[in-house]
Amino acid sequence: MGLDLVLRGGRVIDPAQGVDAVMDVGFEGGRVAKIGGELSGEVVKDVSGRIVTPGLIDLHTHVYLGGTSLGVDPLRLARGGCTTLVDTGSAGPGNYPGFLSHVIEPSPVRILAFLNVSFAGIFGFSTRVMVGESGDLRLMAPTDAIEVARANLDTIVGIKVRVGLHASQYSGVIPLDIARQAAEELGLPMMVHIDHAPPTLEDVLTRMRKGDILTHSFRPFPNNPCTVEGKVRKAVIDARERGIIFDIGHGMGSFAFKTAKAMLANSFLPDCISSDVHALCIDGPAFDLLTTMSKFLCLGMKLNDVVRAATQAPAKALRRENLGSLRPGSIGEASILALEQGTFDYVDSTGEHLAGDQRLAAAGVVLDGHWWNGRSDLSTNF
Repeated sequence: MGLDLVLRGGRVIDPAQGVDAVMDVGFEGGRVAKIGGELSGEVVKDVSGRIVTPGLIDLHTHVYLGGTSLGVDPLRLARGGCTTLVDTGSAGPGNYPGFLSHVIEPSPVRILAFLNVSFAGIFGFSTRVMVGESGDLRLMAPTDAIEVARANLDTIVGIKVRVGLHASQYSGVIPLDIARQAAEELGLPMMVHIDHAPPTLEDVLTRMRKGDILTHSFRPFPNNPCTVEGKVRKAVIDARERGIIFDIGHGMGSFAFKTAKAMLANSFLPDCISSDVHALCIDGPAFDLLTTMSKFLCLGMKLNDVVRAATQAPAKALRRENLGSLRPGSIGEASILALEQGTFDYVDSTGEHLAGDQRLAAAGVVLDGHWWNGRSDLSTNF
C-alpha cells in the first residue's frame, strides 16, 4: 500500500535538514514518512513550480477571537500558509480557560500560547480604548499564571509580558521582573514586548535569560536596536551572545524598514520572523506571516534564511523540535508556497514604502498528513 499523500515535484526547502532540492514528500499516519524521488501514494498532488516547506510557524499572533478586542480568526491565518499559530499574551490566567475551550481546542491548526502574566491578558486594545495591562501592578498574577501554565503545558509554551510606556505606563521593569520569576519557576521561556521608554531597551535586555525572546526587535525609534550611525547597539550584540532570541513581531507599530536595513547591513539577521497580526493590523501593514517574510526577501535576506526564521528557528524557540522540519517521523505538516515575481508595494509600521520584486503566497497546506481544504475539517480533496 502506498503513502497517504505525496507532494510531487516541489522545491523542498527544509533548513533543519539542510535540504533545498526538487523532490517528493510523502506522508503516512499523520507523519512525514519519506522525502526523495518518485514516491507513490493514494493521493498525489503535483506541486511542481511550488516551494514546499515544513509547516510555517507564526511565533507572534493574537487569535483569541471574540475573547479580546484584538483577536483575529485563526482560520484566516491558517489559509495564509501557517500550521502553527502562537498567541502571545492575549489571555492571562483569568481567562485562559475560555481561550482554550472556545478557540484553541476547536481550531484545525495548532495554537500554542505565551500566557500573559497580567490576570486578564490584553483586555483593552482597540481603536478607542488603549489600556496597557502591565500598567496596573494589581493585575500582575504570577502565582495564578504558574498554576494555569502547569495545568496546560500541552498548549502553554511560556510567559508573556509587555513593557514600555504604552503597555506598562510608568511601571518600568517591575512587570518584567515579575514575569521572569514566573517563567523561572516554570522552567519556560519568557517573551518580552517593548515599546517606548520607560524602560529602555538596555534595561530590558539585561534582565532576559538565555532562551527568552525579545519581540519587536527591529522596531523604529525609540528603543530601536541600532544607533543613529547605523551600528548595532552593544547591548543587543551582548544579548545575542547570551542566547537571547530576536523575533520580528511586525504588528501595527513595531517594524521599520530603516531599522531592518541597518541590522541586515551589519549581518544581524532576525532569529525568528513573525507577524504580530491582530485586529488593528491584519488589513495592513502586517497582513500575515507571508507578507512579513516577503518584506525580508525584498530587503535582501536569502530565501533559505527567511524559511528558517519561520520554521526551524521558532520551533527551537518553542522547544517543540518535532515541529519545523520535514524529517521523516516529524509531525505531518507542510506549507506549499508560490514565489511570485512582479512589482509589489510593501509598507512598514511607520508608513515607509518599499518596492519589492518578489512575493510569497500560500498555495496549500498539509495538516495531519492530509491536504487541508481550508475549512474546519481535514480532507484529501484538493
